[in-house]
Amino acid sequence: MTTTVQIQSEYRDLPLDWLVISPTNPRKTFDKDAMQELAASIRENGVLQPLLVRPRAERSFEIVFGERRYRGAAMAEKETVPVCIREMTDAQVLEAQLIENLQRRDVHPLEEARGMRALLELDEPKYSIELIAAKTGKSSAYCAARLRLTELAPVAVDAFLKDEIGVGHALLLAKLQPSEQEQALAHCFREDWSNDNKAKRILLPVRQLQGWIEQNILLILKDAPFSKRDAQLVIAAGSCLECPKRTGFNKLLFTGISENSDACSDPACYAAKLDAHVKKTVAAKPKLVQITTAYGKPAEASAIVPRNQYVEIRQEKPKNKFQQDAPEYKTCKYTTEAIVADGTDKGEIRKVCANPDCPVHHPKKQQRRANTDAAMKAAQEKQRREEAQAQATGLRVLKAVGDAVPVRLMKRDLLFVVSRLSAMLDERKVAVLIRQHGMGKPKDGEAPAKLLAGFLPKAEESKLGRILVETVMLLSMQNQTDAAKILRDAAHAYKVDVDAISATVKQEFAAKERGKASKKAAPRSESKPAKKAAA
Repeated sequence: MTTTVQIQSEYRDLPLDWLVISPTNPRKTFDKDAMQELAASIRENGVLQPLLVRPRAERSFEIVFGERRYRGAAMAEKETVPVCIREMTDAQVLEAQLIENLQRRDVHPLEEARGMRALLELDEPKYSIELIAAKTGKSSAYCAARLRLTELAPVAVDAFLKDEIGVGHALLLAKLQPSEQEQALAHCFREDWSNDNKAKRILLPVRQLQGWIEQNILLILKDAPFSKRDAQLVIAAGSCLECPKRTGFNKLLFTGISENSDACSDPACYAAKLDAHVKKTVAAKPKLVQITTAYGKPAEASAIVPRNQYVEIRQEKPKNKFQQDAPEYKTCKYTTEAIVADGTDKGEIRKVCANPDCPVHHPKKQQRRANTDAAMKAAQEKQRREEAQAQATGLRVLKAVGDAVPVRLMKRDLLFVVSRLSAMLDERKVAVLIRQHGMGKPKDGEAPAKLLAGFLPKAEESKLGRILVETVMLLSMQNQTDAAKILRDAAHAYKVDVDAISATVKQEFAAKERGKASKKAAPRSESKPAKKAAA
């Protein structure tokens, strides 16, 4: 039997074995229960809507759309199905399949995205995101976001297809580079240990993932020390101004994320440009001092000066007597420019003194070399002890105030406020919070702020309330005078007995001093009998 299509569209019944599944159909998954229901309906009522097919060869027709009905008819053991036969190009097939599937509620967003990608990759005719949007009746932003789903990392694709994450989570992950997606995927969930000491993984809201991405992945470009226009800095990356990974350039893709700032979504590329910027700057100024703001020692034979071997000169004017006497507010004949070659603020230019013989910025070393008289040493020791006592008292008052903080706000509100406020703390004050709450130590090269940011989402409401009050107090402390007043006001508000805490701290310090004195005296008492024996 020979079948010839005489008109552009023709309706007839065709045997099932004449039909072949289209390799370009976006739909790849079929729910078993739903297919059983469809097969039962077809047994009872037949196939009510014809399949669209196109002729491929004699007795061979490709299913453009209607594969689900074809599968249902096969399960119902039907021999033929009604079809509409139409001559169609590859582009027309892809377009028809995409539009037909978009009208179905049960099509997975990833399958929809793959259909759009197939259209975009056609050589002829050429499709653009705007043209696909017009054909499908969707917005350009919708199509751009869906197309990005085809760039999900395998681990994210697996979680998405298993319904472990929603389409909102997948769309956010897809905006990131593959190397960042796995890390971000882990922050889609939290572990709940409330039942029988067994961890239950709970999917977090999309807005929480968005907040984490903005704080931990995106890098604000206005703060970058390198030129965003320089296309030669890292040739493979090109200029930031025309980079599709920049939120301000690719606004279709990054709709709804970091809308108030222009940010880089590729930390690896950003880091490469920082390295190139430092290298280029040092090459132009070979005598430029290189410093690190990170903790730990630089590698052996490194030209980078560690934190404890330089003093950064503050550019702002001192605000009080305490700051006027502080070394970092003074200049000396050794003051010079330095570039941050490692750590936070990498690539920035600073003013530093890195000369160990400077009497202004390294007075302790000078005092040791000059064998300063005992009176000055005693005065320094007294001042150190008083400062240590004051600091210990302050930390305990801070803890006592934190203990008195009630839990009233919901956890999501507390987390939002704490995350924003703690991001304003300097590194030293972040270290205070980490120490106060036993968060552990940052890994090598890890900023304390990152450790704190990872701790906060896991903290209980009461802990977040304490950290909120402590963060506000720390933010308000500009100097020792401010610190004392703020701690006193907070102690009054939360009915904390500062005098009792101060007395306890003094007693502990006095006990330590007595212990040190007894240790120093012990060798002397033992040496006297030895001298008599020698005599």
